[in-house]
Amino acid sequence: MRETQHNHTHSDTRPDVSVVVPMHNELENLPGTLDRIAEAVSQTGQTYEIVAVDDGSTDTTRSRLETMAKADPRIRVVSYPINQGRGYALRRGFAASTGRIITSIDADLSYSPDHLPRMLALLAERPDIDFVVGSPYAKGGAAIGVPWGRLMISKWGNRVLALAMPGGLTAVTGILRAYRREVLELLDLESNDKAIHLEIVSKALAAGFKPVEMPSTLTGRVRGKSKFRFKATMASHLVFSFYQKPVMLFGLVGALVMGLGLGSGGRLIYMWQTGTLNPTRPLVTLTAILLIAGLQILLFGFLGSQVVQVRRELYRTQKTIKMLARSVDTLSTEEHEHRTDAALKFEEGLPETATTMQRVG
Repeated sequence: MRETQHNHTHSDTRPDVSVVVPMHNELENLPGTLDRIAEAVSQTGQTYEIVAVDDGSTDTTRSRLETMAKADPRIRVVSYPINQGRGYALRRGFAASTGRIITSIDADLSYSPDHLPRMLALLAERPDIDFVVGSPYAKGGAAIGVPWGRLMISKWGNRVLALAMPGGLTAVTGILRAYRREVLELLDLESNDKAIHLEIVSKALAAGFKPVEMPSTLTGRVRGKSKFRFKATMASHLVFSFYQKPVMLFGLVGALVMGLGLGSGGRLIYMWQTGTLNPTRPLVTLTAILLIAGLQILLFGFLGSQVVQVRRELYRTQKTIKMLARSVDTLSTEEHEHRTDAALKFEEGLPETATTMQRVG
């Protein structure tokens, strides 16, 4: 698959902030989206770049972005011909970003760009925090103009997902976030769809990175067509919940089966006490099957939880290995630069030394 990236940055200096904006058929939102983002970030006094990712748009989003990038060197365009999903777009945008802080926001500005300076301020004020998550469900947050059905699905879906992972976050499915660069560099991301938001939080928490939640305001889309898909979103969120915390599924089903077995067992005891028990009836066999099956399902939940713990340890180990590799690369680069400087100084000193020797002679 052919991909193109247009980099109009005229300086090799790394910007303070990168704003990644995934887009798919967002021509209607383009006239104001990037301008409002630029206006909000510029108020912080930090240098920035806007990485606009055209996710295989079928309208003229790409050509419009390229025109804007030619007029403003702070706009960088990443594009490819086939729609791959938000997760893929974000991963391409993260990879193309050069800022020390990497933020992400929707192209339709469901979250106002005014949230960006607040997230940047949080990271500046709290060096112990690794990434910021915007949440309309946190205390002080709000949702305005969002269809009631979609809002309820999102709110309750996030509550279920919050039970499946640590961190105490009230929103783990939103795009409004800000990361220190090393967070994204040390994570191996794979999702191509909206599940990437869950994947990032899950892997970041497992790796030991510390989040903070910032109250935000979610507004309904004004222009363009919503990309929300109820069935696909709910299915992916439920699967992720069970993947993250298997005991939620196996524990519930196992407890239900065990409960049926215990109820059946109680019936057997009652029949035995009243003298109406017939050992040849299938109720005895059914009770035994239910109790054994329920116990096995509960054990599957326990084993699944152990697998999750092992996976989290693996993420921490991967983080440590990558950090060590970065340290080695940094030391190697510094050593190479030191040797180069020493060689240059030696070469510069040769003529002066030779002249001094001639004068002494």
